[in-house]
Amino acid sequence: VQLVESGGDMVQSGGSLRLSCAASGFTFSRNDMIWVRQAPGKGPEWVSTINTSGGRTSYADSVKGRFTISRDNAKNTLFLQMNSLIPEDTALYYCARVTPQWGYYTYYHPDGTDYRGYGTLVFVSS
Repeated sequence: VQLVESGGDMVQSGGSLRLSCAASGFTFSRNDMIWVRQAPGKGPEWVSTINTSGGRTSYADSVKGRFTISRDNAKNTLFLQMNSLIPEDTALYYCARVTPQWGYYTYYHPDGTDYRGYGTLVFVSS
């Protein structure tokens, strides 16, 4: 299993970024996926979850209305569109495969995912 994120960058407050997560080594369309972020000096924070078809999505209150999670099962790719970025969004963002036994969930738990990528850095300047 391999998950490789890309799209992180340095942007000004109010800007937008689109993160991608390329998945391989498993049947991507059969797994719920999540985005998690970790800001400097802080613990992991759940950002968003999407189900296998993409028809069900959930967001942390801190990003609701600004971020959109999506997936392209034909291309084995997960996305996170981030708009209206603020300095508090600065973090390492990584995608992860939801542990199949857990099912769809909407919070962070270290056991809730079985594979994750190394992450991509997002820095938002004020």
